[in-house]
Amino acid sequence: MKSIILAGGSGSRLWPLSRDMYPKQLLSLDKDLSLLQQTYARVRNLSEARDIVTITNVKHYSDIKLQLNKTDKDNVIIAEPLGKNTAPAIACSLEYFKQKNDIDDIVLIVPSDHLIEDNEGFYETVRGGIEFAKQGYIVTFGVKPTYPETGFGYIKTNGNIVECFVEKPDIQTAQKYLDDENCFWNGGIFMGKISVFLEEFEKYAPEIYSNLSQLDYSQGTKIQYGIYEQMPTISIDYAIMEKSDKIAFIELKSDWKDLGSWQSLYDVKEKDENKNVLTGKVITENVKNSFIYSQKELVAVADLEDVVIVETEDAIMACPMSKTQDVKKLYEKLKSQQSDTTQLHKTVFRPWGYYTCMNGGKGYLTKTICVLPKQKLSIQSHNYRSEHWVVLEGRALVIKDEKEYYLNPGDSIDIPLKAKHSLQNPYDEELKIIEVQKGDYISEDDIIRYEDCYGRV
Repeated sequence: MKSIILAGGSGSRLWPLSRDMYPKQLLSLDKDLSLLQQTYARVRNLSEARDIVTITNVKHYSDIKLQLNKTDKDNVIIAEPLGKNTAPAIACSLEYFKQKNDIDDIVLIVPSDHLIEDNEGFYETVRGGIEFAKQGYIVTFGVKPTYPETGFGYIKTNGNIVECFVEKPDIQTAQKYLDDENCFWNGGIFMGKISVFLEEFEKYAPEIYSNLSQLDYSQGTKIQYGIYEQMPTISIDYAIMEKSDKIAFIELKSDWKDLGSWQSLYDVKEKDENKNVLTGKVITENVKNSFIYSQKELVAVADLEDVVIVETEDAIMACPMSKTQDVKKLYEKLKSQQSDTTQLHKTVFRPWGYYTCMNGGKGYLTKTICVLPKQKLSIQSHNYRSEHWVVLEGRALVIKDEKEYYLNPGDSIDIPLKAKHSLQNPYDEELKIIEVQKGDYISEDDIIRYEDCYGRV
């Protein structure tokens, strides 16, 4: 079996913990492994590493690769140049397998941000869908609703027949679907022959299908911008599932949680005697049925019920538990205002250490960088910014245009635009520096890597 993992979402409803450059699939929300790593481990029991494609946005490519490298070094990651929703992502992944001459194989398509703990129940469901897939059906897996969720799509069924797909309903309609034994949440999990999927794309989404022949995966797995830009932004449900007459339905026999909102995360967390989920430095008095999360500062709460309060280094979010879907509206408003809080956390952890953004403005950004002992950053360059480094603590080895420079506390060095460079710490104590970036474009995606010991090239 082939597998496709969709890892391009932003997780805006979990803001401020989830950010544009570090979305929810990369977060470890309930276990040591991230949601992405849990998903990969699950499908790894169904497919060989070479038969698993993970597709994500190019800006998440390095972080995705870093996480998957901890399991399989020969993982396959396709990078989208921009977000286009699930239909183009799935079509481009199918084309990858087609070019590998695997067109008659069955493929399982799964999101990367769902929590499933009963893997055996999941595998049993997949095995039950194989016969439908062999007969030429696209199988969709549904989840029996446990509450009237307005943030999910629904599937109305008659046995194994899909009567219709329904997009996110209002609360009254969701309650009606909850009471109807033939209505299920749309789990976003699909299975079928690669050839059948492609036939349905050709029939119902020709504006996507017609561009697939331009893809050439023999030259790498980063999709060219010009090809992807021509495709519409549309979900697989709208593009294919709602139109096709080859859809079969199977109820998912495992547990399933879409950790797409603070309420869904509250539902899976262990609670105290007052049915609260408290994380970090939190003090409460007469608080019940609430989710309160502190990343850095003390959060003190009194006389509240059914609320969500989340504190990070640079943002605080509060809302009623019943309105957690509306966090996305806050996120979109902040994004329209170009708020930095939608992009990255102030402190970002990397395999070599971490950095903290201190101050920034038009054309500049100041960071403190900590490189752990015996670790080093990749050899890289930047097209749009120069950098100035000042050593605060420890000692640094700097590679700049193939020359070595040894710096002590108080020493500094300039990294010009487009210079190949690396910051390294071959010593036994931590290295801390101040970095000042200057340029017309200041962003983490302005990194070109040439060598990297963490496999992100």
